[in-house]
Amino acid sequence: MQAIEAKQFARAIPMLENVVKREPGNADAYNWLAFATRKNGDPKASIPIYQKALAIDPRHRGAHEYIGEAYLALDDLANAKEHLKRLDKLCLFSCEQYRDLKKAVEAYEKSNGKVKPTASN
Repeated sequence: MQAIEAKQFARAIPMLENVVKREPGNADAYNWLAFATRKNGDPKASIPIYQKALAIDPRHRGAHEYIGEAYLALDDLANAKEHLKRLDKLCLFSCEQYRDLKKAVEAYEKSNGKVKPTASN
């Protein structure tokens, strides 16, 4: 987590890979591994890792938000919106993950796909 907070994503990846090997049922670890992979410049490779997190915990709000952002980075608005819908159902009265993905989707739509999620997302 310290490596991720320091935005040292390449350093975080092998550490997180070790965690998921030791704890294959840890949805949070898969979510953070996917996050680090996406932030390290490979949103396409992050998708199956997020999917693994969601297979373990289909209600993982962070994984839904981040996979949606990965889909936007890959110009896949339809899948991003699908995860936004899932977050809308998971978050009874809205939640940070829903609001953040909704903002990213709106920015993407407004820019006709020219605005991708930023490094802070």
